[in-house]
Amino acid sequence: MVDYKLLEYLESFLTTRRQGLYKKVIEERTNHFTVAVEDVYQLHNTSAVIRSCDVFGIQNVHVIEEINAKRIDREIAMGAQKWVDINRYTTSKACVTELKNRGYQIVATTPHDNSIELKDFDISKPSAFFFGQEQEGLSDMILDEADVKLHIPMVGFTESLNISVSAAIILQQVTSLLRNSDISWGLSKEEKLEKRLDWAKKVIKSHEKIIARYEKEGN
Repeated sequence: MVDYKLLEYLESFLTTRRQGLYKKVIEERTNHFTVAVEDVYQLHNTSAVIRSCDVFGIQNVHVIEEINAKRIDREIAMGAQKWVDINRYTTSKACVTELKNRGYQIVATTPHDNSIELKDFDISKPSAFFFGQEQEGLSDMILDEADVKLHIPMVGFTESLNISVSAAIILQQVTSLLRNSDISWGLSKEEKLEKRLDWAKKVIKSHEKIIARYEKEGN
C-alpha cells in the first residue's frame, strides 16, 4: 500500500509541470500488453525496443540474457529505462514461465510457421510479445511454447525487419486498437500511485534524505 502522504510530500519537490506530466503519462500506461526480447546481440536494438515501449505506454519489458548479457544503452533508450520497468531473466524458460503465471499468452513474432498477420491479431487477451535475435530469430523453446505466432506482412525482397522496427510497428498497431476498445487496459489505482512514487524517487537526487526527514518528523 502506497503512503499517499509521502507521495504528495515528494511530489511537492517537483515542478507543477512535471507533476502534471507524470499524471498524464500514467493514465496511458498498460500492463495488458508486455514485451520480451530474447538474447538480442546488438545492444542498441534492446535499448530501442525499451524506448518504443515507453513511447507506446508499455510499462513492463522483459529482457532474456541467457547468451548475451548486456547493459542498457542509455543514449539509445533516451532515458526510457527510468520510466519503464525492466525485468531480467537468465533463461528463456524462466521468462515464459513467469509470464504465463501472470496470465499472459505468449506471442512469438516470426514470419514462419503459419503465423497470423498483424491485422488479424486478437487484442482482447493479455499478451506478451517476444522478439528474438537479429539473425536467428526466436529460440525453438519460445516458438514451441507460443500460444500465437505473429508476423508483419511484407511485399519486398527483404524478409525481415530490424527487431526494434518490428516492435515499434506491432506496438503502435495493438496499443492504438487497445485504446479504442472497451477493454479495461489501464493500470490499477494502486499501480498508478506506485509508479508515481517510483518516478518521483528517480528524479529527486536527495530523495533518501528527504524521506528520512519526512519519517523523522513523524509523518
